[in-house]
Amino acid sequence: MKKYNFNAGPSMLPREVIEKTAQQCLDFNGSGLSLMEISHRAKDFQPVVDEAVALVKELLQIPEGYSVIFLGGGASLEFCMIPFNFLIKKAAYLNTGVWAKKAMKEAKLFGEVVEVASSADANYTFIPKGWSVPADADYLHITTNNTIYGTEIRKDLDVNVPLIADMSSDIFSRPIDVKKYDAIYAGAQKNLAMAGVTIVILKDEKLGRAPREIPTMLDYRTHVDKGSMFNTPPVVPIYSALETLRWIKKNGGVEAMDKLAQQRAEIVYGEIDRNKLFRGTAVEEDRSVMNICFVMADEYKELEKDFLDFAVSKGMVGVKGHRSVGGFRASCYNAQTIEGCNALVACMKEFEANHS
Repeated sequence: MKKYNFNAGPSMLPREVIEKTAQQCLDFNGSGLSLMEISHRAKDFQPVVDEAVALVKELLQIPEGYSVIFLGGGASLEFCMIPFNFLIKKAAYLNTGVWAKKAMKEAKLFGEVVEVASSADANYTFIPKGWSVPADADYLHITTNNTIYGTEIRKDLDVNVPLIADMSSDIFSRPIDVKKYDAIYAGAQKNLAMAGVTIVILKDEKLGRAPREIPTMLDYRTHVDKGSMFNTPPVVPIYSALETLRWIKKNGGVEAMDKLAQQRAEIVYGEIDRNKLFRGTAVEEDRSVMNICFVMADEYKELEKDFLDFAVSKGMVGVKGHRSVGGFRASCYNAQTIEGCNALVACMKEFEANHS
């Protein structure tokens, strides 16, 4: 039986990315050594980092004056590295979910933090509107996509201060105007690579301004200056990121990824809205096209476990919703196929027919 991977992260990768990375794990560039055992300073690995950086800059049209680095530690480490390096006196945070809240918590260790708005009282079912940012804030931090609650900020905000964004679950799924940002970071295990590497995009002129001593490993300048090679980088995850970046470019770039994301979302949300057994959890205008969250309609709540079991029996993997929302979550990152979305919809229709 064919399996369809809807895991929220680590998540589905293009098949060719998996196969090519696996080949290099057996024999890297004909060296007779595995990618897993080469030195990160081997002459064949530096071109991997260089090409990956060049592709990130090309695909996102990153202007001059920005650096791209690859780090370990996931987005969770960036929650403290961002304020360590960028917070001078005051930072503003938009609280749209668990990860935004965690980022805000770390920032409070370094200075004044203003929560400009929050949708916590509504279990994060919408993106707050009509808020303002203090003019003296060093930056506004946003989490562009909320994997748990299925909401998304899918356009670059126009605000009066520099933006910093956690784009862990929607980077490379749409074009972005990088010049609006002082920093963009993303754990790669959702839309870019296997788990283990974090991509960070930094505005060079904003580094080194924070009024504090920063430990060497937590200072972005360390990694910019050393080209992500200050210490041993996550070699295999960086290589898998390179293969994914090649795949994105070959398949039309982030513009094409954006169109596919809209198509997938229309298929799955269309069925959620049509099918009397289900309802979406996020406010319609803020629905994520990456993480599609839904639950049983109130009058069919008792069928939740039955549908989950049925979906699993039909080859759906990872569709159980996060415990704080319940229900179901279909994660539709770049690698997810139209075929996979149609298979999920067919499963929902069949379940409806069995219970009508």
